[in-house]
Amino acid sequence: MLVATALVLMMTVPALALFYGGMSRSKSVLNMMMMSYVAAAIVGILYVAVGWSMGFSGDGTFFANPFDLFWLDGVATDGYIGVMFQMTFAIITVALISGAVADRMKFSAWVLFVPLWAVLCYFPMAHMVFSCTDDSLICGRIGAQDYAGGTAVHINAGVAALVLVLLLGKRLGFGKEPMRPHNLTLTMLGAGLLWFGWYGFNVGSIVFGGESPEADMAQFFSETGRTFANTTLATMGAILGWLIIERILHGKATSLGAASGIVAGLVAITPAAGAVDISGAVAIGAISGALCAWAVSWKFKLGYDDSLDVVGVHLVGGIVGTVLIGVFSTADGAGGIDGLLYGGGFGSLGDQTLGAVVAIVFSGIVTLIIGLAIKYTLGLRIAEEAEVEGIDFDQHGETAYDLHTSLSSGGSSGVLAQATRPVNEGANA
Repeated sequence: MLVATALVLMMTVPALALFYGGMSRSKSVLNMMMMSYVAAAIVGILYVAVGWSMGFSGDGTFFANPFDLFWLDGVATDGYIGVMFQMTFAIITVALISGAVADRMKFSAWVLFVPLWAVLCYFPMAHMVFSCTDDSLICGRIGAQDYAGGTAVHINAGVAALVLVLLLGKRLGFGKEPMRPHNLTLTMLGAGLLWFGWYGFNVGSIVFGGESPEADMAQFFSETGRTFANTTLATMGAILGWLIIERILHGKATSLGAASGIVAGLVAITPAAGAVDISGAVAIGAISGALCAWAVSWKFKLGYDDSLDVVGVHLVGGIVGTVLIGVFSTADGAGGIDGLLYGGGFGSLGDQTLGAVVAIVFSGIVTLIIGLAIKYTLGLRIAEEAEVEGIDFDQHGETAYDLHTSLSSGGSSGVLAQATRPVNEGANA
């Protein structure tokens, strides 16, 4: 569990920061990465203060008492690893949202949004999904399976991203000017690190959520082995699914498509990792890769500016993975439930669909209230002039690539040095 916890923390810093940073424009990369780092700092401390208590201290339909285990009072030190493991889930869920608002959200607004959303949206959702008491809504009363966060993490973050995007509005020049990733090497590196870290995410969830492994070590190793294999094969299937659709739609199979396919497959298998066999995992991965590749084009057709495709990958992938448990799950899995393809009927499919709907509605309402409150007090969006100049310099006083200074100090002529400026600071950078 120590290794799993470290791997999941790595998924946010640096993996997600690199993945999103590379997809951003050069004038926005530092801000994009800072959003992940500051989310880790804020959410981590909040989780120790009230998050663990709200999630795991007792019964409650939406959340447990925030003060029963306030600042881990009453938690034995040998239980801290469980707290830290769940803390890393809270961190990455909040950080995922940041990709949708790239280039234009005030850093101060993000710093205010993070704790409000964690306390009011993520901590309750984690209780509903991961704390399977009789009263908890999604895994208790509804009975939906979700082994590592298809609802609590990916649908939750995807819906929140969509709400913020609609409140913020489009980036200047969206749909008219090129807004290409500035460094796909960083994105590919980040995607690889996310894949590596996801073994802690999924396999660690089976370990953390299971019965005492000492009681039946054979069952313990069976479940962890299944989860590890499913995580691997679903991701491979999703890469191929994404690239096939990308080739059909755009005539090219791109590195960005492969990186995005990795994440789409990991997202989809997250809730299903322990529930399906390897053929089901490949099917879920391939379906998710294909559907997410198609879904990312929706923002241009529907006119919402999801900068780094959080909605198309995490919301769509999370729904696919959550719902398809009801089709592909087997009684040999950790949940012991046969899905539709294995003679289980529509019962599990109905539970999974209802669980996804509850997550969508809850996250949408709570995020809308938080977003509107910030928009009409502090304000959500930077000024137009700052957006043109670059959010890195406006919000942090820094630039990621100071080409003008380095060339000038190296003896380059003023004309050559000045010619480099649009690469870093122009409206299309």
